[in-house]
Amino acid sequence: MTPIEPERPDAVNDLTRGLWRDNPVFVQVLGMCPALAVSNTALNALAMGLATLFVLLASAVVVSALRHVVPKQVRIATYILIIATFVTIVDMAIQAISLDLHRALGAFISLIVVNCLILGRAEAFASRNPIGRSVLDGLGMGIGFTFALLSLGAVREILGAGTLFGLRVLPEAFEPWVVMLLPSGGFFTLAGWLLVFNAFQRRRQAAAGEVSP
Repeated sequence: MTPIEPERPDAVNDLTRGLWRDNPVFVQVLGMCPALAVSNTALNALAMGLATLFVLLASAVVVSALRHVVPKQVRIATYILIIATFVTIVDMAIQAISLDLHRALGAFISLIVVNCLILGRAEAFASRNPIGRSVLDGLGMGIGFTFALLSLGAVREILGAGTLFGLRVLPEAFEPWVVMLLPSGGFFTLAGWLLVFNAFQRRRQAAAGEVSP
């Protein structure tokens, strides 16, 4: 017989769903524009991931709180307005903290507004669930997205410049793979992580499906 895994509580599922099983980048393949464009360094990837996490979490709270108030006919326009408000806050905050980082991220900060991950979670989850569950879902998805971007950025920066967060981690004799800092390097790195991620998931599924003695 196939062993039956105990069903986890909703709160645990809401939080962990985006971290692994439904990771926005490595499983759902969402938000590819910022994932590939700004992940040339670990710092840029982390900054974009945290910015998206904040917008995702804040918009989930507001959308959930207003789910019984917003008319169905204008719900998408309302969600976009809510998301755009928090994106503006993030844009101004990054600009105040570091002009260099703001220039490095460029227009991709504003493009968080049209990130299908954020609008999708607002429509599919936050608008149908209470604030508590929406917070956990937004937090899980945001951390999963940040983890994915950081994974891409770390590999690209290490191989492309021999550094991590600006600190040298490879010997001076290492010849940087400049291609990793170019857009094509983002596709190579994403393909590699997808292979690793899918292989690990297959092994987990195979282990869970083993026949018990």
